[in-house]
Amino acid sequence: MAGRGGDDTAGAGVAPDALEDAIESIGTTLDERTTCEELVAFVCRHFCETAAVDLLPRDVAADRHAPDPDFFRAATAGRTRLLTPSGGPRPLSVRALDEGHPIAASIDLSGRIPRQVMTVPLLAHGRLYGVLLAVREGAPFTDADTSGTHYAARLAAVHLGHSRKHETVRSTVLDLQRALLAEPGRPHPNLDLATRYLPAGGGTLVGGDWFETVRLHFGRTLLVVGDVMGHGLDAAVDMNAYRSMLRYVASTDLPPHRVLRRLDAAVAEEGTRRPATCLLVRVDPARGIAVIAGAGHLPPVVFAGDGSGELLPLPVGPPLGTGVGGYQQVVRRLSPDDTLVMFTDGLVERRDEDIDESLARLAALRMPPGAGVDDLLDEVLVRLDARHAEDDVAVLAARIHPRNHPA
Repeated sequence: MAGRGGDDTAGAGVAPDALEDAIESIGTTLDERTTCEELVAFVCRHFCETAAVDLLPRDVAADRHAPDPDFFRAATAGRTRLLTPSGGPRPLSVRALDEGHPIAASIDLSGRIPRQVMTVPLLAHGRLYGVLLAVREGAPFTDADTSGTHYAARLAAVHLGHSRKHETVRSTVLDLQRALLAEPGRPHPNLDLATRYLPAGGGTLVGGDWFETVRLHFGRTLLVVGDVMGHGLDAAVDMNAYRSMLRYVASTDLPPHRVLRRLDAAVAEEGTRRPATCLLVRVDPARGIAVIAGAGHLPPVVFAGDGSGELLPLPVGPPLGTGVGGYQQVVRRLSPDDTLVMFTDGLVERRDEDIDESLARLAALRMPPGAGVDDLLDEVLVRLDARHAEDDVAVLAARIHPRNHPA
């Protein structure tokens, strides 16, 4: 157990059940606030009546075994609040750390009732993350109380370190994903466009969801949404490879189903990429026509000007990279009031729900009549609670925007 906190005396004299409780109840998630709440709840169960945790900001925390009192006092001035298991906050003044060791003192918080106060730095691997204050009435803290509180604080600090490292890695990988995804290419001026990418929470850092637009001849635009199977950096790298190949193939101005056929053959011949689903929609604003083809992807939905939705029937071809081919396309008329919404499965799929039910739920949404493309897309994401989706979400919405000709 000493290895967790890096202190051979941590937990000495503390009841084994208390140490086991600390290990099982502190650091159950990678969320900093949750870890602090678990630390407070633990020390309140075993050693005190109420407690406070004050975290140093990420840009203030420093690699130092023995923070000087002035540094800590300046970093935490005016920011400490008591955190109790019941959640009731109360102000409490902070006593600075003394050479990085826990301090126990008796102070009078009310002017009448003396209380025992112990402060413990949240230190792990030589890095200071904040301070824990434990408060109780009556007898002073025993050596076992101090040791147990110190052990819990060190354990929490280790988990805080893991949380911050995880967040740093996650931020870096998501920056990579955004750089790979970027904004779609420049569409035709007669097409209003909105896109959103929402990474899933939890342990999944990055996925293979993507969208793209390719400007074609005669005022047409090819809209693309795809999803490489799997997650992680490999999926993100393959996603970028699919985008690059698709731009090249689409530049030949082939019909959507033939673009999919060539892309499928190229990926299958290369043999190193993960399979991917893909939906292509070639929009011709001048004629008000959309030509649609899919490779194992969910069909798009169209919201009319009155806000009603319609799921478009679409032949389902095999995913890209299988080399099977056999893609078909359908033609759909689009009016300037229609909004086409393309998406990856993270938008609609829910655990223990049939995909047909999920798609029906999307098509049954009633959008505000006359809403702009951006507002409509945001409304879809809110109604389907996309920010809490179990998988990454990539969504693209498009609407024909007729040019205004002078009279």
